[in-house]
Amino acid sequence: VQLQASGGGLVQAGGSLRLSCAASGHTFRSYAMGWFRQAPGKEREFVGVISWNGGTTYYADSVKGRFTISRDNAKNTVYLRMNGLNPEDTAVYYCAATRGASSTWYSPDETLYGYWGQGTLVTVSS
Repeated sequence: VQLQASGGGLVQAGGSLRLSCAASGHTFRSYAMGWFRQAPGKEREFVGVISWNGGTTYYADSVKGRFTISRDNAKNTVYLRMNGLNPEDTAVYYCAATRGASSTWYSPDETLYGYWGQGTLVTVSS
């Protein structure tokens, strides 16, 4: 699976962005898709994940209620809708894929993700 993230940019605090992650490969629907981010000078951290059937999502506490992950398996694309952005959300955002153990399986453990996109930069100004 090859992943291409897009949609990053500069936004003011309180604003919104939607990131997209397009996947190539005919088995996209078999992969749970995660979003991770890495802020300057910090380690990469988990943001959220969606199961391969789209029915289960799980978020980091820091983004819960503000970020929403969705997917369109017909388009081989996963989305990260980000609302209420604040400067602490500034980071390079990565999408990643992991083979799902079941249609509802998911995991926040980045070591389980074998496929990664190149990242897209989100900058939130105060």
